[in-house]
Amino acid sequence: MELADQTTAYIKSLLQERSEYIQEIEAYAQDHDIPIMELDGMETMLQFLRIQQPKLILEIGTAIGYSAIRMMHALPNARVISLERDQERALIAKKNVAKVSLQSRFDLIQGDALELAEEVENYGPFDVLFIDAAKGQYERFFSLYEPMVKEGGVIFSDNVLFKGMIASETEPDSRGLRAMVRKIRLYNENLMNNPRFDSMLLPVGDGLMISRKNQIDREK
Repeated sequence: MELADQTTAYIKSLLQERSEYIQEIEAYAQDHDIPIMELDGMETMLQFLRIQQPKLILEIGTAIGYSAIRMMHALPNARVISLERDQERALIAKKNVAKVSLQSRFDLIQGDALELAEEVENYGPFDVLFIDAAKGQYERFFSLYEPMVKEGGVIFSDNVLFKGMIASETEPDSRGLRAMVRKIRLYNENLMNNPRFDSMLLPVGDGLMISRKNQIDREK
């Protein structure tokens, strides 16, 4: 095992045990090949959220509700508005949220996030935007929903290293994967160089970009 892998394994060994139900969701996701946030990336994001203490979070990509439940557990005063395109996953997410009695702080909008901006705007403005959906669409998700984030708010983008492919000098064999890698690289570069945001890409989980939206100098 390489030193980097040993370090990651050591850090994971120090993380607090999740509840039995959270572990059941993690097992369900693994058994049914449903992508959820990797544990070290999830815990990193939750720690930033605990420091920030946001009240209203917009999540792009509910899947089966894992991230939303983890965020609501970590933030007892926060509400999550979550978007999910897949109808079956949306139904499972609602059931999972209801099983832990968090439905009063959770709103799920089922549909394509690229078509929901007008409806979502009624819920904002948001303290946090969490992007964890179709990787090739991150730039479009960002363009649609970043304006709904308050000044001083934070945007979390997961999977921005995508299994190491983004940093690799070897291009994927698949044409579709090559196109996605190019899009994520462009997204990372644009966000890291955008003066309207203070951004940092952390090598945790599958790559986590954290971007704070700067305040606009209204006197200029």
